[in-house]
Amino acid sequence: MKGNIATTAAAASIKLPGNKLMWLSLFLILIGVAGAVYAQVVGHHHAFANTREMPWGMLIGVYAYFAIISTGLCLLGAFSHAFGGNQMAPLANRMVWLSIITLFGAFTVIGLEIENPWRMPLGVILYPNVTSNIWWMGTLYGMAVGIMFLELLLILTKRYSAAIYLGVAAAITESLANSNLGAVFASLQAKPFWFGSQLPIFFLACAVLSGAAAIVMFTHYSHLLQKRQMDKSTFQGLQTAGKIMVLMTFLVTLATVWKFINAYASNDELIMAADSLLKGPLSTSFWVFEIGIGLVLPCLILVISRLKSMHVMSAAALMVLVGQFFSRYNLVVSGEIVPTNQGFVGVPQYLSYMPSASEYLLVIAALGVVGFGFVIGERFFDETFREESSH
Repeated sequence: MKGNIATTAAAASIKLPGNKLMWLSLFLILIGVAGAVYAQVVGHHHAFANTREMPWGMLIGVYAYFAIISTGLCLLGAFSHAFGGNQMAPLANRMVWLSIITLFGAFTVIGLEIENPWRMPLGVILYPNVTSNIWWMGTLYGMAVGIMFLELLLILTKRYSAAIYLGVAAAITESLANSNLGAVFASLQAKPFWFGSQLPIFFLACAVLSGAAAIVMFTHYSHLLQKRQMDKSTFQGLQTAGKIMVLMTFLVTLATVWKFINAYASNDELIMAADSLLKGPLSTSFWVFEIGIGLVLPCLILVISRLKSMHVMSAAALMVLVGQFFSRYNLVVSGEIVPTNQGFVGVPQYLSYMPSASEYLLVIAALGVVGFGFVIGERFFDETFREESSH
């Protein structure tokens, strides 16, 4: 009886703000889908800013952004579940759900971006191509979300010992999918700024960084939404996630530096691609958002605050996620912005690309999916999120 009263009180506490956020999320999904419908009617080549020279645009980066966050959450959740008693254990159940909904955000973007979305699931099943990185990426992410749903079901039914095996399987599957996502870029010899073995590992590093930031931010927002005081064990878990953020901002910054060192030691095309970020058309996006807001500033404020303030950690997490969004955008555009026939008369130094309104609407749809999933999780799984399931 006491548990039922507590559950009812918790549900009532999020009723009003939760409803507002839920309806806002549904509205975002609606206008995003409207943008996709518009693209289907007028044609993707008219609705989106992609060209023959730049076939990939912002939406590919946004898909990678949400997929990478999902991988990070899944990895940290599996680690926390597998090694029960660690400080991040109180966050593990929420990480499973957040990993699922961010992956659905990625699926929303890629599903609405492609011209014939109904062919994607049919092609994966009926026409498998085991030599294709894209096929493996889609297949593995599809498997991962199915495994995580089963893991969540086992957690909800308190069958923790069985859930650990599925959690580890999901983490391995998502890691393979994430590295395949990196390989989609890294295996393209025609795009030298992407080509090489660095990107698959770089994506995994960004996944851990993004996953740690996401669990800090969403856990804080959960407590604000439900007007609940954070308990000591949860705060200590978030401090551990904050330490991971500090470490990973340093490692991602180091990897970024080496990317430019390698570029400037290579050919003219790589130098021009690097210049587009450092002093070219992408310099503001790179220096201000990817480096300043996304890596340097959150690392500094976390170190200065010594992880003692929840609000500071949450602000740093938001900065990291904003920076990672621009990092994916910069990655996609910088790899294509140098013309392949550069040097010929009449060929510009850099190709131009500016996302269209329809592309922004699809991003809004993905944000709506994640926001809606967050509210649903808080409404129906709140008690499970607050349990520290020890496996």
